[in-house]
Amino acid sequence: MTNPSYTAVDAVTLKGWLHDAGEIALFDVREHGQYGEGHPFYAVPLPYSRLELDVGRLAPRTDARVVLADDGDGVAPAAATALARLGYSQVFVLDGGMPAWQAAGYTLFAGVNVPSKTFGELAEHHYNTPRVSASELAAMLTSPDAPVVLDGRPAGEFRKMNIPGAICCPNGELAYRLRDLVPDTGTPIVINCAGRTRSIIGAQSLINFGVANPVYALENGTQGWYLNDLRLEHGGTARYPDNTSPRGLDAARDAAQALAARFDVPHIPPAQAASWLADDTRTTFLCDVRTAEEFAALTLPGAQHTPGGQLMQATDQYVGVRRARLVLFDADGVRAPVVASWLRQMGHDAVVLEGGLQAGLSGVKAARGPHADVTAPSTVTAAQLAAGLRDRSMLALDLRGSMAFRAGHIADSRWSVRPRLAQDLAGVPHDTTVVLVSDSGDGDPAGLAVSDLRALGFSDVRRLHGGLAAWQTEGRAMAEGADALPDARCIDFLFFVHDRHDGNKAAARQYLAWETGLVAQLDAQELATFRFPPAA
Repeated sequence: MTNPSYTAVDAVTLKGWLHDAGEIALFDVREHGQYGEGHPFYAVPLPYSRLELDVGRLAPRTDARVVLADDGDGVAPAAATALARLGYSQVFVLDGGMPAWQAAGYTLFAGVNVPSKTFGELAEHHYNTPRVSASELAAMLTSPDAPVVLDGRPAGEFRKMNIPGAICCPNGELAYRLRDLVPDTGTPIVINCAGRTRSIIGAQSLINFGVANPVYALENGTQGWYLNDLRLEHGGTARYPDNTSPRGLDAARDAAQALAARFDVPHIPPAQAASWLADDTRTTFLCDVRTAEEFAALTLPGAQHTPGGQLMQATDQYVGVRRARLVLFDADGVRAPVVASWLRQMGHDAVVLEGGLQAGLSGVKAARGPHADVTAPSTVTAAQLAAGLRDRSMLALDLRGSMAFRAGHIADSRWSVRPRLAQDLAGVPHDTTVVLVSDSGDGDPAGLAVSDLRALGFSDVRRLHGGLAAWQTEGRAMAEGADALPDARCIDFLFFVHDRHDGNKAAARQYLAWETGLVAQLDAQELATFRFPPAA
């Protein structure tokens, strides 16, 4: 029977589409852990559990070509139906899912942010980016000419672990804020991250920018430090100063102009940007590459916050449409050109908005597509749920992340995730009141599951008022532990990415081997995505 909400496409045809001239969004609608175990090179993660919340941001144009992929288990057709309800008109489903892709001879890439991380490895090779090992850095830090260590990750990641004495300065901020952190031109600078990519790109960003200081990438980042039995700090707060006029700003602007010329980064006037954003035949993303604080204080209409370092590191978290136009802006004339220079080398059509934040762009609509209007179900109190669990008239259904469930959940509750509701609730009488336990807030995907539960025959779906915190406040029975939820069921969690930060040296080595092995998995068409300038 044909599903009118989508058209099936075979793997060979899809492979051709990924390399033709048209826009395409290839969304992997499996959950995060499944995606991380193996997906096509250009696949963007869009879990079915969050589909309607995120698709409008990732693919704002409803008539763009959208392909959905799953494990051949029916999740993609369900997602296609949901997209059809939102107005998406060119929706395709990969026939047979990931098994069919692999059977056609195409590679499934493990991990996340694969194109960006692959690019980092290629960039290191192309530029011969200078690097130091963990042991070399440890020795340098004890010398009279000790380097300044700058951590190119966001503050949240920096707090998890950092090189002792390092300062948090995300990669997108490095060129803009460097002289507030390293005022002289003689002090060596070492850029690190948790692994490899941001160390390489951060160091090479400063080198491409023309910084006179000796600049190095820390080989293998904090993981390399840890694998050499060196001490990491945790809970670090050292960061760049909040300064809207950093030292050396005029010189940085001059350097940014030279960088833009060297890497052929176009600058477009506001009128052209407004025309692009109004063009309903092409997808255009308006990207504010400044900090979260700057974005919250003031931005341009239609912009999304895409902090520069992360836009390079995790492009697929912000841009879901391949061959879309990316219009980048800042308020200083430094950050956007640096980020755009890298995005263009990664194969993206990235330009810089002349005038940046001062461009205005009045009258521009938000560059965001549709999202589902989720009707919040009625609530029950913790006391009512406790009574319902006792007389078995209620079922507590925990839709938080699987790791949160393991850390602590209501005794006798059941965990599930949207694509597995039917099998996880098989045998539950339909007259049972299903009480959702979830995180609160606009980004809570539990609301999307309500209509699915009702479609399964559960007419009485409610939410626990106050969530798990309300249950705990009243001192009610809790349970915890990995035995409550086997690894195989935790399809929303990618273990090998996280275990490397939990004192597991084998996992750290596995992660680094994965990262350095990405390039060898590329085929010729995938490799041709990247556009490095001729070697100097």
